[in-house]
Amino acid sequence: MYDKKNFHFLLLGIVCFFTFFIHNKVVYPDIMESRNLITAHEMVEYDNWLVPTMNGVLRLEKPPLPTWLAAGVELISPDNLSLQRAVAGIAATLLVFFLYAFASRLTNNRRYGLVAALVLCTSFNIILMGRTATWDIYCHSFMLGAIYFFYKAFEQEGRQWKNFGMAGILMGLSFLGKGPVSFYALLLPFLLSYFILYRPSFKKKGFPLLVMVLICLAISCWWPVYLLLYHRDMALFAADKESTAWLSHNVRPWYYYWKFFLESGIWSLFLITALIWPYWKKRVTLKKEYLLTVAWTFAVLILLSLLPEKKTRYLLPILIPAALVVAHLFVYWSHQIRRKGLLNPDKIIFRINAGVIALVGLVLPVAVYVLFYAEDKMGLGRFIFIACLFLLVFWLLVRSIVRIRPYLMLWGVVFLFFIVEIFLMPSVANLFNNVEWKSIHGVRKIEKLSGVPFYYPEGENLRIELVYEAGRRILPWDMQKDSLPAGLPFVLVSTRNAEETLPESVLDKVELELIDVYDDNHRPKGSRWYSDIFIKYVTLVKEKER
Repeated sequence: MYDKKNFHFLLLGIVCFFTFFIHNKVVYPDIMESRNLITAHEMVEYDNWLVPTMNGVLRLEKPPLPTWLAAGVELISPDNLSLQRAVAGIAATLLVFFLYAFASRLTNNRRYGLVAALVLCTSFNIILMGRTATWDIYCHSFMLGAIYFFYKAFEQEGRQWKNFGMAGILMGLSFLGKGPVSFYALLLPFLLSYFILYRPSFKKKGFPLLVMVLICLAISCWWPVYLLLYHRDMALFAADKESTAWLSHNVRPWYYYWKFFLESGIWSLFLITALIWPYWKKRVTLKKEYLLTVAWTFAVLILLSLLPEKKTRYLLPILIPAALVVAHLFVYWSHQIRRKGLLNPDKIIFRINAGVIALVGLVLPVAVYVLFYAEDKMGLGRFIFIACLFLLVFWLLVRSIVRIRPYLMLWGVVFLFFIVEIFLMPSVANLFNNVEWKSIHGVRKIEKLSGVPFYYPEGENLRIELVYEAGRRILPWDMQKDSLPAGLPFVLVSTRNAEETLPESVLDKVELELIDVYDDNHRPKGSRWYSDIFIKYVTLVKEKER
């Protein structure tokens, strides 16, 4: 594998392009994306850049940096989901390059850095977060950059003002991305592992380290301080709400994350294998560096498990040290092959791990036939072409297994992802999408509804995804008061038709015009995710002619 840095940058750039940017619009926005993009849209429409709102309600729980980026995109190209997701893709690409830089620096081995970066950008959760406009990817990307500069500052002699300064800036940006999340889930585990195992010298580092902390605090705290000065009650309420959520929402048992390795997707078995420290501690080429990455991985897992609130997407940061752990196996296998050949146990381990991935490559053409060609969702020529590509990759993987070629196996995995992302992403997305989807997004194109306020009955549940699709605020209306919202006409978004929803006292005063019935279920009927809550009547309520 070629070791020149610029060549590695080119390779990683190409892989990241196909991983995070190709066909990034084929999947519908989920609830997290909808919340974020609504907030960004309202920043632009209502000019509330420092005090974000979501559907007219203050949204102060999350720091605003990713929302500012999304709002910038909204200014340049309104309602452009592909471009919004591309910004998250840039953050994911930055994460991959920071890992390459850190891994190369840690081991003084660019090949190791390249392997770790390729493993990271082909890990399931990284792909998912890098292809959707959610905010998690930003804070961890900035924090990994901070860790890189922090490590660089401690490993070099002198005061290292530049490196400590960059670390402080990136830590501050991470906080503005999602508060203390990455400090707890990524930085703290690294610091514990690094200082215990490496015991770096603090000689001439004290004052620059203090400046780093001050820079971080200055960038992190100015927005919360602004809120405390000008919106104190709401800021304190939001802080209390967010801290309570960590203790009382989505509470899971401490062992909930025992399946953490599955978040790496195709690398799951490799990760389990690489974490068997008693076996590898005397074998791996870079023993101290390997121990650091294993300790870092388990430290992330333990600290996340201590929190009452648990969600699988919170495991995103564990994939960073996990990629470093897996990369050690490739370096070890390659080193041993060049020196004296692999021992039989190592050959068996490699062949089992690579064999599972090769089996995936063999099964994929069958899956394409059953899911697409047999269902008339793909033509014969296209099916044959894609099947041949998969079989070619299968041949590469088998060749790597027979000849014990770890890097050939790695590139086989990368090409496997290329095929899926280039040729199959739209088809795969349609497997899960509702082909009868009739979105409330259509109201944006109805000229007579332009500028008309939207309301929904206060007692009904309005999914935030509908607000995003409608492209405007849909405010609650308390119909118990028997009074109309200020001014007619307005649009009523309701679960039942307007005649059944509105009280008699209101019906006597207005004229109703049904615009349409919309079904925003992204999953097809019959799916367990299909819900009537996404079906809404949209009615124009006008003043009755006398």
